[in-house]
Amino acid sequence: MNRPPTLLETNSRKPAHRLGDDKVPQSKVRTVLVHLDFPNAEDREEIEELRLLAESAGAQVCACVTGRRRQPDSSLFLGKGKADEVGDTVSQHDASLVLINHSITPVQERNLEKRVGCRVLDRTGLILDIFAQRATTHEGKLQVELAQLRHLSTRLVRGWSHLERQKGGIGLRGPGETQLETDRRLIVNRIRTLKGRLNKVRAQRAQRRKARSKVPIPTVSLVGYTNAGKSSLFNRLTDATVYAADKLFATLDPTMRRLQIPNYGPVILADTVGFIRHLPHSLVAAFRSTLEEVSGAALLLHVVDMSSDEWREHSKQVDRVLDEIGAELVPTITVYNKIDLCGQSAHFEKDNNGEIQKLWLSAQTGQGLDLLMQAISSHFRRQRQRLLLRIPLSAGQLHAQVFRRVEVLSESINDQHEWEMDVEADLASLGWLRQQPSAVIVETQGGATEDTTVLAHRSA
Repeated sequence: MNRPPTLLETNSRKPAHRLGDDKVPQSKVRTVLVHLDFPNAEDREEIEELRLLAESAGAQVCACVTGRRRQPDSSLFLGKGKADEVGDTVSQHDASLVLINHSITPVQERNLEKRVGCRVLDRTGLILDIFAQRATTHEGKLQVELAQLRHLSTRLVRGWSHLERQKGGIGLRGPGETQLETDRRLIVNRIRTLKGRLNKVRAQRAQRRKARSKVPIPTVSLVGYTNAGKSSLFNRLTDATVYAADKLFATLDPTMRRLQIPNYGPVILADTVGFIRHLPHSLVAAFRSTLEEVSGAALLLHVVDMSSDEWREHSKQVDRVLDEIGAELVPTITVYNKIDLCGQSAHFEKDNNGEIQKLWLSAQTGQGLDLLMQAISSHFRRQRQRLLLRIPLSAGQLHAQVFRRVEVLSESINDQHEWEMDVEADLASLGWLRQQPSAVIVETQGGATEDTTVLAHRSA
């Protein structure tokens, strides 16, 4: 399947390059950034974040126009004076694109383009463009194309406002169908097709999750604001080669690897797409099948970039997205990354129950990774129960399955010709054991005792 077109391509009938096309570095789009400050905190954005988004998309930032307004102008969003200032800046720097650091309506976008004399793209369109560049898997491309078409469906007037109604041939004359109506119908049909394909993808993901649930290996998902260092941490822990770079949305498609946790066993570590302030709802909806991997995880590692001045606000934004996708109740350990840039040392903090709730590390240098492994081990070991099992010697297949599904601490053969096995099992494995007619749970000794050597580091 070919990559989904970017918004610069889908909004024009002329051939266009992607913003970040590496094959044509000489044709980087000269861009003017526009940022307004509003009194309402919900409408505020970061100008530096817009610059990073533009650079991640491959744009060449020529200038930045800023201003203040009590509320957006209904027609131009910026107001006439500020729109004229943007137009002068575009002419001065010979720019061909204006990026607005806010979400604007199709009418405002169209009026601004007429006023400034070049292409205008809002924050949502820019993020969609970046996602279109990063999508590599079949599922990712489907999700991005669906989000793009939903965004484009309200912005069709620009492309076909110059056309008259089509006419039929001899004997077929009539008002016909405008090209705008044709495109809208084609987009609706395409959206319906994409939804059907994504439903199949969702069913396949659900089937894979069901298959994984039969094997007692929990999933640990890395979540966090974009560019917080999730992929770098993923690579450091698993020796993987997932693309990691100092740019926003460097990773789009989720990746999973098996990770061996000391004093516990294997887990599945998942690297997911990063979140961002005011993540477009169309993307959240389109990527729901991917984000369901987060809500279905046994543990979340919320990675925070401690080197950013806005790390507290970024953490709040991630929490909002987690609430939106139904993952607010999943147990979470907050991982403060990039301490090497802040002059801090690796340490951790526990909650009132004695579990590690926060820890500080550096994925770049590896400092504090041992604390993270210990925290994961401690979390899952607390959920285990220690059991004494009896299995007949004739149940050889069940005996082998027990070794695959739970941790066997010791075993012996009693006088009744049975295996007596001292095991530790999580709740899922315990439920499986209770369903086996040949297995007898003789004694439940409660939660697993915590190894005192696991948490040897003191909390700073």
